[in-house]
Amino acid sequence: MGELVQSGGMIAPGTWPFWLALLVVAGLGAVEVISVLLGASASGLLDDGLGHHGPDSDAGLLGGWMSWLNRGGVPVLVLAVILLSMFAIAGFALQALAAAVAGPLPALVAAPAAFVAALPATRWISRGVARIIPRDETHVVAQAEFIGLAGVVTIGPLDQGHPGSVRVKDRYDNFHSLLARAAPGHAIPTGAMALIVDSADGAFVAVPAPDALSAQQGHED
Repeated sequence: MGELVQSGGMIAPGTWPFWLALLVVAGLGAVEVISVLLGASASGLLDDGLGHHGPDSDAGLLGGWMSWLNRGGVPVLVLAVILLSMFAIAGFALQALAAAVAGPLPALVAAPAAFVAALPATRWISRGVARIIPRDETHVVAQAEFIGLAGVVTIGPLDQGHPGSVRVKDRYDNFHSLLARAAPGHAIPTGAMALIVDSADGAFVAVPAPDALSAQQGHED
C-alpha cells in the first residue's frame, strides 16, 4: 500500500505510516463524537471493558509497560490518540531531517524509530493531560454499589430511549460517568439531579432525585 501511494505522488516517500496514524486519530475522534451524540462515551466504555483503573494497574509485563507509558492515568482512547499523534509528528520530523541530509529513510526504518521517540513524549504529555481530565476511577467498585447514589445528568435528557450519562461520586470520592436511562414514566433533563435505583439492559435506571437529596448533593459538591 505504501509503495502504491508513493508512486502516485500523493505523499512523500517513507511517510505513509505517519499519514495512516493521523487518519486513525481522526477516526477515533469521530467515533468518540458519534458515541457521545448517541448517549455514551466510547472512551468510557472502552476503559470499563478493559478494566482500566489508572496507572496502578500493573499486572504482568504489559501492565507494567502501560503503567509507565500512561503515567498520568488518562483514558485508554486518549492515550491512543496521544501516542499516534506523537508517532506521526516524530515520523514527519525524522523524515524531514533525513531528506535534508541524505534522503528519506525507508518506511520500515523510519516507523520503528518514530515509535521509540513517541514513547517518552506520550508519557510526558499524558501526565499534563491528566491534570485537565480527572481520573474517574482509582478503586474497583461493584455495580451494585452505584444503586442509591445521586448525580448530575451530563448527557441527556434521560428518557426510555437511548441511554444518557449520569456523573456520580462513589464512597471513595471518585467520580464515575454511568450509562443510564430514566425509569418508565420519568424524564430527567440535562443538568438535573438523578437517583440511581436499578440496572437493566446494560444501563442503570434513574429517577429524579428528591429535592432534599439534590440540595444535600449540591452542598457536598
